[in-house]
Amino acid sequence: MAKDVFQGPLEQVDETCWRIPKSYKPGMRVDGLIFTDETLLPQIKKDQAPEQVANVAFLPGIQYASLAMPDIHWGYGFCIGGVCATDPEEGGVISPGGVGYDINCGVRLMRSNLRLRDVQPHLRSLVDELFRQIPTGAGKSGQYAFHGKELHQLLAEGPRCLVGRGLATPRDIEFTEAHGRLEGADPDLVSERALARGSEQCGTLGSGNHFLEVQVVDEIFDDEAARVMGLEKDMVCVMIHSGSRGLGYQVCDDALHMLRKVPEKYGIVLPDRQLACAPVNSPEGQRYIGAMRAAANFAWCNRQLLMHQAREVFQRIFGRSWQELGMQLVYDVCHNIAKFEEHTVGGKKRRLWVHRKGATRAFPPNHPEIPEAYRKIGQPVIIPGDMGRASWVLVGRPGSMQKTFGTTCHGAGRAMSRTAAVQAAGGRRIDKELEAQGVIARAQSYRGLAEEQPKAYKNVDEVVEVVHKADLSHKVARMRPIGVIKG
Repeated sequence: MAKDVFQGPLEQVDETCWRIPKSYKPGMRVDGLIFTDETLLPQIKKDQAPEQVANVAFLPGIQYASLAMPDIHWGYGFCIGGVCATDPEEGGVISPGGVGYDINCGVRLMRSNLRLRDVQPHLRSLVDELFRQIPTGAGKSGQYAFHGKELHQLLAEGPRCLVGRGLATPRDIEFTEAHGRLEGADPDLVSERALARGSEQCGTLGSGNHFLEVQVVDEIFDDEAARVMGLEKDMVCVMIHSGSRGLGYQVCDDALHMLRKVPEKYGIVLPDRQLACAPVNSPEGQRYIGAMRAAANFAWCNRQLLMHQAREVFQRIFGRSWQELGMQLVYDVCHNIAKFEEHTVGGKKRRLWVHRKGATRAFPPNHPEIPEAYRKIGQPVIIPGDMGRASWVLVGRPGSMQKTFGTTCHGAGRAMSRTAAVQAAGGRRIDKELEAQGVIARAQSYRGLAEEQPKAYKNVDEVVEVVHKADLSHKVARMRPIGVIKG
């Protein structure tokens, strides 16, 4: 039996939460809290991620606890699945490791009026056409190019600047988290290298775990919430998972280079140099925030253009306009971001910088930042699983505000490294295995499919069960994949 990698204390708080006490390491300012259960806990212990939860607790200004979701696994500095809120009024910091390299990586779900019986006869040609028309893979350019003032406008305004070009609608903007725009984005703080990398990558899928999936609603768990979102059993949907591509990666890389010696400058002692940070109100902190917000706006534009291209493909295959096909955006959520939000800590309302790395915002009913159409049910939460099992739609719950700064999980979470997944594939044809399950998959390489095979991930149903029981988010609908394209 494999020995646990994490040797520190994990104290059970309740059936969905375990604590790393701040006494574990001198310098921890708060406890670490990991949301999980007995089923997922053994996998978590075999990873260095709990150690990273403890390390994040060293950050100046951190509030309440260093948090992690049930899809937790090792990442750069912060674990993936990590959440940290800092108070600028208490010397709180901003840390690029708490956002991630792929700034505003996120998920978008689009419904349709099509049913499985309508799509099944055309599924192979549909997936093939999606794969032909939508650029996938590392470094790929697409049909859209933005340079100079146009690119700066994208970074400053997000997808609202695409409306006039017929590439987005006002409704698309309404149903995008933060309306697809973080105010305070400063394109002038984005390096020339980052701009060059992003100029021809808006509207491209990328590689790794990014995908575009054709899915069918498999089961409804909350009839009213599903009705409000326009979801019905056997309905065909499209889910898109991508982020800010090379531009966001470069913004993060530039920031980490800039911040290398900044903690020392401000007397900040860190247990891991990958937690490089700066006080929010410092020039260095403000520089990163302005560039990060610009990259986030770019990511929303990227997913908008990916959706636009998917709509065009469906139009060609089914011979009707996307409007006639009812291909409306359900919602778009981001899960690699830091936002300035109001939360209550110790009975007092505070404005905090909430880092969510591999974690999804899950605001409860009646929160003012939720689109009015969804105000009564709570913010839609979109959780991708793996290409052989399922993905989920949930809604935010009051427990998220009380326990996790309005946050839930972001996906299934990896159970194997990419190298281990390729080794486990052992020359198998993952595409053939998926086809036997009724899933048509297209990718740039067999290795790419091997890295992303279903066994490389935790079971998303088990992850979702934890956040549902913890009252962070509530189950609405489960979707199973029937077609997928990947890099």
